[in-house]
Amino acid sequence: MLLNELIDYNATLLQTGLFKDYCPNGVQVEGCAEVRRIAAGVSASQYVLDAAIAWGADAILVHHGYFWRNEDAALSGIKKRRIAKLLINDVSLLAYHLPLDAHPELGNNAQLGKLLGLVEHGRFGEQNIACFGSLEHPRTLAQFSQQIAHGLQRTPQVIGDGAKTIRKVAWCSGGAQSYFEAAIAQGADAYITGEISEQNFHFAQESGVAFIAAGHHATERHGIQALGEHLSARFGLEYRFFDQANPV
Repeated sequence: MLLNELIDYNATLLQTGLFKDYCPNGVQVEGCAEVRRIAAGVSASQYVLDAAIAWGADAILVHHGYFWRNEDAALSGIKKRRIAKLLINDVSLLAYHLPLDAHPELGNNAQLGKLLGLVEHGRFGEQNIACFGSLEHPRTLAQFSQQIAHGLQRTPQVIGDGAKTIRKVAWCSGGAQSYFEAAIAQGADAYITGEISEQNFHFAQESGVAFIAAGHHATERHGIQALGEHLSARFGLEYRFFDQANPV
């Protein structure tokens, strides 16, 4: 398919125009006009670029791209090497940040909820990207933590009483620890996100609501895969996901 058709389809699918974001969504680096092979990765690291280009990708889809707000605009150092790799090989970089977090089916939060057996009841937080709902089968915090570790292949950091029964859960992938108070206000027994800040410990202790830091990368691996698989099935594109192990 044509690159412009892919860009337009994704913009409609993910409703990118509705979001106020910290980076441009859509094409960040323009490559060849025709796309046969698409690759995907969580972040546009040098590792992902090198692996995708070696495979023969025409376009690379990521959740974390470039040109973040307040970022130095100079194309130097690491940024220069990454963008040069794309330009020399005529490969496009397409990045989708908040729109990919929020999508009701393909999004990071929808996919995370599905993976962990969570039933979504509604949304909250900035531009309604965070979710609240319930466990299909209530369990103790210790049991739920083991389930998360198994599903994400990463041991989460858990603040709370392991014997507490978890029924209501709020969650938001990535670095959404600032939503913890809002999750408490939703009546959650536990809140899942990717990272934890110092003050989250105290709010967990004083509220009795468990805080689960399951990894920024680990909680955002599934939306970009769902998008790549969707595009491959719909348009007959070859597709491959390239993952770089990340402990954060």
